[in-house]
Amino acid sequence: MKIRLAFSILVAKLTIKLCRLVQWGGTSLPGKLARKIYPDVLKEIAKNFSIIMVTGTNGKTTTTRIIGQILYENKIDYITNRSGANLADGITTTFIEAVSLKGKSSTLTALLEVDEAAFKSITDLVKPDTVVVTNFFRDQLDRYGELYTTLNNVASGIHKSPKARLVLNADDSLCASLGRESDREVIYYGFGTEFTHGDKAVGSKETLNSDATFCLFCRSKYRYEFRSYGHLGRFRCPECGYERPVSHVTCLSVDKLTSSNSEIRVIIPEKNTCRDSADTCNPPCSPGLNAVCAENPSYGIIHEPDENQTGFQHPEKDNQTGQQLTGTKHLIQPDIALPGNVYQVKVNLPGLYNIYNALAAAACGYALGLPAENSVKALESFECGFGRMETINTSGKTIKLILVKNPTGFDQVIDYLLTEEKNMQLAFLINDKTADGTDISWLWDVNFEKLQAIQDYIENIYVSGIRAEDMAVRLKYADIYTDKISIQKDYNRLIDTALSRTAEGNCFYILPTYTAMLEIRKVLKKKFNLKEFWK
Repeated sequence: MKIRLAFSILVAKLTIKLCRLVQWGGTSLPGKLARKIYPDVLKEIAKNFSIIMVTGTNGKTTTTRIIGQILYENKIDYITNRSGANLADGITTTFIEAVSLKGKSSTLTALLEVDEAAFKSITDLVKPDTVVVTNFFRDQLDRYGELYTTLNNVASGIHKSPKARLVLNADDSLCASLGRESDREVIYYGFGTEFTHGDKAVGSKETLNSDATFCLFCRSKYRYEFRSYGHLGRFRCPECGYERPVSHVTCLSVDKLTSSNSEIRVIIPEKNTCRDSADTCNPPCSPGLNAVCAENPSYGIIHEPDENQTGFQHPEKDNQTGQQLTGTKHLIQPDIALPGNVYQVKVNLPGLYNIYNALAAAACGYALGLPAENSVKALESFECGFGRMETINTSGKTIKLILVKNPTGFDQVIDYLLTEEKNMQLAFLINDKTADGTDISWLWDVNFEKLQAIQDYIENIYVSGIRAEDMAVRLKYADIYTDKISIQKDYNRLIDTALSRTAEGNCFYILPTYTAMLEIRKVLKKKFNLKEFWK
């Protein structure tokens, strides 16, 4: 046993206990101390784990938690940085909590949320077996730099992880580029058709603030058959031909979108669906995601369960093709999605952006070879993490805490608010600390003007945080009723006032930036006896 390694682990474990004793959290400091004592501690204790990493701009924490639920449904023990401490120190703490003084653990799987800016350096220390990338959007320019810098950092980390399979967003031209012409296993997820809610198309139109207007490879302007939001959608470069790849896990439709959940139809293929060289086919499929099985002429047929079926059941086989059938046949273009079984899923999260998180997690389950039925069960039973659509019920009223941190994510939260059909109280908490981004000019790229459509439902708007005044000015210029806007810097008073004005059965929405979220959650924890954020 390496004495220095054991000593670093011991010091970190004692620090964790001390921090938890005084309610400090102890999510990063213990790892920092351990790395000071033994710089290779993370590399040493992580080497025996099977590692899943989740990175990207938006949705990391939620996607990680849904994957955790999928692992739980499959009875797979795992460790994870549940607190969201996603830099090297926080990840080191996560491993140290799980190992003995010898650096050994009975748990063999690690599920890690990793900051996209730190991904490149963390892969020097920890080699992932699976990498899930959610998306790339402009975020905190003072910290991350230009968008393509972040993309290149993640690409570099992937290059240093040659054994890692990739799970990528097919609708994001930046994210999908990471798997282009790759010789490793790549799993894609996305929307198969234009996003519809009921009979209406809801996809976004091109905006001046689109983060990826031009082709990565030839700089020509992309053309879109449809967009979901931002630069996500079915893209194609008319010059070099770079286009949205075929997706494995594919959302066919959004049948219901409410303020509490989403109901979708999603295709999840069997793990042995033809896409790489298949030993079972004669002649074999040509490699690559666009491969068409020479032996299976029904490529492109998906099978949807009958309405009276609950979940997926193994059906009878088609007499001609030998494929298993259930319910009604549907055709889907083979250049959009792989064929598979269709599942009706009630995602236990609202918002279009959370459907993407659900698809990413389901695609990870597929990549790991886990039963689709268990992934569906996880999507329906998943509970939100702290600050990410976290719900607090009190005296017949609801508080929802929703983190906002960049223009695209904020726009999606506003779209979510548009689904609210009852009167509400609404608070914006804006800080400009390092973890938030010190430049808050990004607020002018958020489409607050959309709130005009529901401002008759918004009874009061509260602005708070270090930059409360800037937020109030932005709302004024968005033509939001100024007589509804008030500045309240005291979080206790803000919560008490807003709740006193919230009718029973209605909701008080709190939209904070990162450090403001940590601050107000401390207040909410004391008032409502919430779990610690690291639990």
